[in-house]
Amino acid sequence: MVTDPYFQEEHREFRMFVRSFIQEEVAPFINEWEEAGEFPLELLERMGELGLLGLRYPKELGGQEADYFKVIIFAEELNKCGAGGFPMAIAVQTDMATPPIYKFGTVYHHEKFLTPSIKGKKLASLGISEPNHGSDVSSIQTRAVRDGDEWVINGTKMYITNGPRADFVTLVTRTSDAPGYKGISLFLVETNRPGFSISRKLDKVGMRSSDTAELIFDNVRVPNENLLGEEGKGFYQLMWQLQSERMIASGAAIGLMDYCCSHAKEYIYKNGFKSDHTKIGQLMEIASEIEVCREMVYSIAYRYANGEVPSKEISMVKLTTAQSAHTIAGQVLELIGEDAADWEHPIQRIWRDSRLNRIGAGTDEVMKEIVAKEIGL
Repeated sequence: MVTDPYFQEEHREFRMFVRSFIQEEVAPFINEWEEAGEFPLELLERMGELGLLGLRYPKELGGQEADYFKVIIFAEELNKCGAGGFPMAIAVQTDMATPPIYKFGTVYHHEKFLTPSIKGKKLASLGISEPNHGSDVSSIQTRAVRDGDEWVINGTKMYITNGPRADFVTLVTRTSDAPGYKGISLFLVETNRPGFSISRKLDKVGMRSSDTAELIFDNVRVPNENLLGEEGKGFYQLMWQLQSERMIASGAAIGLMDYCCSHAKEYIYKNGFKSDHTKIGQLMEIASEIEVCREMVYSIAYRYANGEVPSKEISMVKLTTAQSAHTIAGQVLELIGEDAADWEHPIQRIWRDSRLNRIGAGTDEVMKEIVAKEIGL
């Protein structure tokens, strides 16, 4: 009997639970949500009821206190739904906008923002990118100025997932003229505050089942208690959560690759190509690449779960899985042929959606820069 070094029976049961939920309550409706450009918010509350939005958080905050491999499993299975957009929207809720609230927030922050997000009562978004600034967080221009017991925020945020319907934004701002990262702070900004507006909802080539917006902050006032963590330490708070976010993105890429591989296998069997050595050879190469990526994700996730933060290896696995997911989606599209290019076919959708994996949570170029520094170049 082969012993699995990472997963126990509870992990396998959890995987099957999530898979069943995806097959019954998500996958049948993906085409509808892609057409609408958003998923129904009722599903967010449903996921909260099932305990899927707070896997890593303490039970007293509404979470499940699950181990890190359940978080990875969730990312994998969610990305087998037939699209990348809906899983990305959920990942913003669970692994991008809320972790800093848990780590650096007060009881007030937990009660007002985190617990409602875990329960699916509030939709969260993360405001980093701007029209002229993306990967270089130190250059952001959105500004928060102290005015007594309040902060006045002005600026624009771009490409914000969940932005059109978010209840609040975990917002990255500049609070001083200190150079580089030293003047960055985080705020929790409710979207019903005067001065907040949605400039436009973006019509994207991919990730269409998640809604994305340009957000405007025009003299938006928030109380000092909405400052998250320590003033001027926002960049370091972001970097803390980015490592886990990159691991989650890597797990998500495994799910996308598995989904593509299963479609390629189904195509070969249904069309009588089991004796076609060319197609079988293509599929075996795809399957081999997926397994190499999978083992890399699991081994680094194990180290992360046990207290290490191996930034070099995390950057490597994020880069490798993102590139492989997009490449494999294209290979499966070619293997299946013109049917897979039809607008209703899920593989062309995965091919479109997976391109963002190489941009979000750090572009390929940023990952390469990190690795280069880590190996002494």
